[in-house]
Amino acid sequence: MAGYEAEWRLWFPVLLDRKVELYEMGWSLKDGLRDCHVAAAPYGGPIAVLKESQRCSPSVRPQLDIYTASGMPVAAFPWKSGVVKQLGWTVGDDLLCVQEDGTVLVYDLFGSFKRHFSMGNELVQSHVLEAKVFHSPYGTGIALLSGTFRFILATNIEDLKLRRLPEVPGLQGAPSCWAVLSQDRQSKVLLAAGPDLYMLDTTACTPVVSDMAALLHVIVLSVCFLAKSSAASTDFVALGLTPQASSIVHMAVSFSYKYLAFFTDSGHVWMGSANLKDKLGEVETKMKTPPKQMAWCRRPKGQQPSVVVMWEKNLLVAGQCQETIQYPFVAACEEIFKIASMAPGALLLEANREYEKESQKADEYLREIKEQDLLGEAVKQCVEAAGYEHEPETQKMLLRAASFGKCFLSNFRPELFVHMCRDLRVLNAVRDYTVGIPLTLPQYPFMRRYVDPQKRVCKLYKQMTVQVLIDRLVHRKLYPLAFEICRYLKTPEYQGVSRVLKHWACCKVQQKEEADEVIARAISVKLGETAGISYSDIAAKAYECGRTELAIKLLEFEPRSGEQVPLLLKMKRSQLALSKAIESGDTDLVYTVVTYLKNEMNRGDFFMTLRNQPVALSLYRQFCKHQEPETLKDLFNQDDDHQELGNFYVRASYQEGATEEEIRLLRFQRRVEEEKGERVLGCSLHDTLHCLLTLGLHKQAEQLYKDFRVPDKRYWWLKLTALAEKEDWEELEKFAKSKKSPIGYLPFVEVCVKHLNKYEAKKYVSKVTPEQKVKAHLAVGDLEGAAEAAIERRSEGEVSLVLSRCSATTDRTVVDRLNRARAAAAKK
Repeated sequence: MAGYEAEWRLWFPVLLDRKVELYEMGWSLKDGLRDCHVAAAPYGGPIAVLKESQRCSPSVRPQLDIYTASGMPVAAFPWKSGVVKQLGWTVGDDLLCVQEDGTVLVYDLFGSFKRHFSMGNELVQSHVLEAKVFHSPYGTGIALLSGTFRFILATNIEDLKLRRLPEVPGLQGAPSCWAVLSQDRQSKVLLAAGPDLYMLDTTACTPVVSDMAALLHVIVLSVCFLAKSSAASTDFVALGLTPQASSIVHMAVSFSYKYLAFFTDSGHVWMGSANLKDKLGEVETKMKTPPKQMAWCRRPKGQQPSVVVMWEKNLLVAGQCQETIQYPFVAACEEIFKIASMAPGALLLEANREYEKESQKADEYLREIKEQDLLGEAVKQCVEAAGYEHEPETQKMLLRAASFGKCFLSNFRPELFVHMCRDLRVLNAVRDYTVGIPLTLPQYPFMRRYVDPQKRVCKLYKQMTVQVLIDRLVHRKLYPLAFEICRYLKTPEYQGVSRVLKHWACCKVQQKEEADEVIARAISVKLGETAGISYSDIAAKAYECGRTELAIKLLEFEPRSGEQVPLLLKMKRSQLALSKAIESGDTDLVYTVVTYLKNEMNRGDFFMTLRNQPVALSLYRQFCKHQEPETLKDLFNQDDDHQELGNFYVRASYQEGATEEEIRLLRFQRRVEEEKGERVLGCSLHDTLHCLLTLGLHKQAEQLYKDFRVPDKRYWWLKLTALAEKEDWEELEKFAKSKKSPIGYLPFVEVCVKHLNKYEAKKYVSKVTPEQKVKAHLAVGDLEGAAEAAIERRSEGEVSLVLSRCSATTDRTVVDRLNRARAAAAKK
């Protein structure tokens, strides 16, 4: 406690403040940050540092360094491109380097170049005077001021659309200051040029005046300008600046774009709303020198918006209230730790300290709190204060006091305490020096990014989900920590563990120093049968990296042929794709591959390929029979099949329109429409069956299955997926018991798990063949059953698979049993 209280300072008469050092920065900067471009990403993101080119020796290239928020180096490389005017970070932690010629280079968190784009050819000649990177509702944007004093704006670099803003009347030099505002889903530029202030949007330039005395002067100037141009607007806004101010030399916008602050040449700080309609206040600083930096913050007590102004050796906080400068803390911390505090939380903390000393004073403190009926309030104060402390020891001290106090409460709800312990454990893990993401408790539920795929709009909500934090960790390749957080918070596999493992696997395939076989085996062992992971996505990443053989090996672990075949075709492995399509039994997939081969190969090679695949040849003949009769004739000629050629000519003489089977199917569909009122006319046999099963017309589906001799495997798959989609579990169980399944019973387990019904899935585990028992037990989360099946089969591979899914803490019994079985097998 002595060390903790030493952080606090008393300001006359009763105000307290404290300063907490989060990290001792790990970087080694010889000259500090002087004469450097510096960009720090929000919410504890990375920091980029680049020495300004004009400050470097002509013979020495500047170095671009990327650090974590704790100063740990992440990446460093010499800057070999043009002069950089501005650095900034995107919402996805990509680094933007805006050059003097208008080119923007994009790097990832580890300094790997991703792409570049230009902000306009005119900047090659006029150059960029100033640049700002900002975040709008549409994503990350860039605003530039060119050498011709024109503004160029892009609201979303992912969907680049450049906008040249209107000219400012009478602007002969660079503005004294400017900022980007985001209002009404539109980005605007506010600039100050001497005594004049202008608001620029895509259509107009609107003058903003400081007081009513200057209003007439601006109107006269604008009327003169309107005689030459129609770009200006006749709408004027009065700010209400002090008459002593003749120009604005610095401005700052709040992070939420709700508030705006000006610093004038008279030393006044003006604060108001970003739409310039409301004035919050005005403060005289008695400083005439322009500040180095201005930023918005929230005052700790009243939560009023305030402005921090920084000079070389001075720091000032200006706001509506009369509070002195304070570092953020909540009232609970002050109430508990201020000198001679008699707050309930302070008394409970003292009671717990005395209890740990085995002193009877603990009872006296507790009695004093109980007499005031404030024990519940004391517990809440300690829990709340713990959330705003950064030192784990102080957190533990407060939480132990809260735990001690709630033992004497009969109706205290534990959720507050449990949630705080859980959140602090996650926050402490990411705040660690080696991780360097110093999120605070208010920030933890505050940041969330959502991208609408239809409108390509990026929205900021006041809620941070675990998925966003996990994304930030996996982007930094902190896979073990992300994995453990997902398991600790018990996030669903599809949103947590599966996502982390997929990112890890996609990163693993980029490690070119390891052999394909080693990487494929490592990924297979690590991922196993984890739900929600597609091996085809990982294989596609390997193919993008130029590792075709590795991609093919990974596709062997993909159970869905529909995911394998398209990627194999993309990799020009058409023969393998055709074999996989035939093995799947999906005729549509076979037709897809055959159509691809037909378009890619010459006619002779195409026919020779089909001759080696009888199933594909038969299906293609069926296709040609209905769609391309002349091609069918060529096939018979190629194979010297004179009998079929004769039959072809006989059938051709009788067939004028639809075939007999098509007529039968159309009659059946029409009858169903008339009897049941369902639209199935014109659908294929496959789609008709699926529609009937989905609608619960099982008798009609059974009749269609028998009349058209649909293969058993195909029909069982169709009915299985249709009943699962409909969640008709009772009918699915009857169907499984009707006769022996031609596709086995593992598909029943997998489909039930896919539709989040492990209870139903467990019913079919006992029916699965011994070779698939382990997979079935793992799919339903039965580790003991999986272990027993693996031991019975004496399969080293299956034992390893089960061990990989076990936790060393919670599944210790299963792990020991498997290890004993493995040791016994090794002795034999």
